[in-house]
Amino acid sequence: MKAMVLRGISPVEERPLELVDLPDPVPGNGQMLVRVSACGVCHTELDEIEGRVPPSRFPMVLGHEIAGRVEEMGPGATKFKRGDRVGIAWINWACGRCSFCLRGEENLCHEAKWTGKDVYGGYAQYTTVPEDFAYPIPERFSDLQAAPLLCAGVVGYRALRLSGMEDGQVLGLYGFGASAHIIIQVARYKYPHGKVFVFTRPNQEEHQNLARRLGADWVGATQDVPPARLNCAIDFTPVGVSVREALKNLERGGRLTINAIRKTTPIPELDYAEHLWHEKEIKSVANVTRKDALEFLPLAAEIPIVPEIQEFSLEEANEALMILKEGRMRGAGVLKMP
Repeated sequence: MKAMVLRGISPVEERPLELVDLPDPVPGNGQMLVRVSACGVCHTELDEIEGRVPPSRFPMVLGHEIAGRVEEMGPGATKFKRGDRVGIAWINWACGRCSFCLRGEENLCHEAKWTGKDVYGGYAQYTTVPEDFAYPIPERFSDLQAAPLLCAGVVGYRALRLSGMEDGQVLGLYGFGASAHIIIQVARYKYPHGKVFVFTRPNQEEHQNLARRLGADWVGATQDVPPARLNCAIDFTPVGVSVREALKNLERGGRLTINAIRKTTPIPELDYAEHLWHEKEIKSVANVTRKDALEFLPLAAEIPIVPEIQEFSLEEANEALMILKEGRMRGAGVLKMP
């Protein structure tokens, strides 16, 4: 099979992914072989490549927003059948025995394995997955549309749920990339009487226009003061300054949810009285659970979510990652498999 392989930590600017031929993977007990149709390009891949979230081994095939079809079932796999369309997300396996797993928080499992980090992911023509960690894809979505829903959508949905937003409240979205452009559509659907304020870098006019088109009530730059206090906010950005700015704009008792696996720049010093007092909260989002995906995908079809897609070939993965790093990705980037 064709695959884009990462052999070691490197700046994205050095085009570190290499197109190679690898043997087709063989599904083990309870696993399925999936022919990959499309794989989303996620900011987590930047963190993996540049060493902030390094893969557990090299070489590694990245990619965890996977849409494809079941090609073969391994021993004991009976949940799907050959030809079924399935999605694969960031969580690839969890132990099922620890205290976290037993209370439905498998995203915190110490032994969990992550697609494209601990096991080969979707920057390839084939991959394998435990059948219990694959999800039916609603017919409404094409493979290219479905791919970003498997991470940008699912983790954004978790972030929105953890934000505690209620109808009639004001939600702030810091950063307007793949995840935020999906979640604004969820917020508009679930909370029709609420308001959504979007904050981006000052020069991101294309992102700001997309936010307006998707129903943002106000759009401004990260350090702007919005027309009303935020009851809750979600920070999608890789930079630390957004945390301080969001906390400054939070209403008393508000919650900031940080939807980022790592920050590329430090969080600036906070002033307790200005940024944290009056029972403001900060909550991080750590990965996703299967329950998140199983809840979100039918909801996405019901709304329906319309992802904004920039399509790339597998061989263009390095270019797609550079566009993402530079903040030039419109909506979500997706690799289409040969």
